[in-house]
Amino acid sequence: MNLVLTVLEISAPVFFLALIGFVWVKAGFEYRIRFVTQLAMNLGIPCLIFTALMKTQIDPQALADLTLASIAAYGAVTVVGYALVKLTKLEVRTYLAPIIFGNTGNLGLPLALFAFGEVGLSYAVVVFAVMAIWSFTFGIWLVADGGSLLKVLKEPLVAATLLGALFLWQGWQTPTFLTNTLELVGQMAIPLMLITLGVAVARLSPGQIGRATWISLVKYVLCFGLAYAIAQGFGLEPVAAAVLTIQIATPVAVSSYLLAEKYGADAGSVAGLVVVSTVMSICAIPLMLALLL
Repeated sequence: MNLVLTVLEISAPVFFLALIGFVWVKAGFEYRIRFVTQLAMNLGIPCLIFTALMKTQIDPQALADLTLASIAAYGAVTVVGYALVKLTKLEVRTYLAPIIFGNTGNLGLPLALFAFGEVGLSYAVVVFAVMAIWSFTFGIWLVADGGSLLKVLKEPLVAATLLGALFLWQGWQTPTFLTNTLELVGQMAIPLMLITLGVAVARLSPGQIGRATWISLVKYVLCFGLAYAIAQGFGLEPVAAAVLTIQIATPVAVSSYLLAEKYGADAGSVAGLVVVSTVMSICAIPLMLALLL
């Protein structure tokens, strides 16, 4: 009974905030998703990542181990996902990216924070940064043959990660007034991301629901199993292992739909994956938390 209550306490705020965004749009209120997304991605999340890394008390070696484990996990999911897509004769440029890239920002960061506190958030931003780099390079190349390492380096969240890692390594701290400002800005990121997730799901027009259902189910099982095995193989401590597993196994990211729409892949099918996997997460995330806690 205590485990059930713990899981509900962790997951309920995530889904309620997403529900606010969903209901807001369905009620006919305006929500400028492009503006809010840019605000979160270019300001809120970078501040959140920088302060989380700068203030963390985690051993830098533990963060380095998690970085390597994250790289290995995404590499494994990419290889196995590619084999699965080819075996089932699905279009690679449409279906592989959604299998690889989960919603580690909008959903993964809040889950890690609610489940494991500031320590969990510090771990989660590392996985998120690895995902972002892989997404902006291989992910874009996969869908559009246009990935760019230079574009990655220009992303504020990547710069914030590198700068936060430098401050952590050197033991530096920003002045108190600046730290307080950055923390305040960063605090807006999580509620904005969750509400925006609900808005995005409400506006999608999903296609191929039957196919999306079995692919989403396979994605959860595949990503959870591979991430958990790699976390154990790298000997990560329990919180780091749990955060890595949850991050890798988050539902399909809305960004996968945006890339498919922009570069001419089957956006309707990807929208179906986003909606179905997000709805399935209402059951999948509590189950994963119960297995990991």
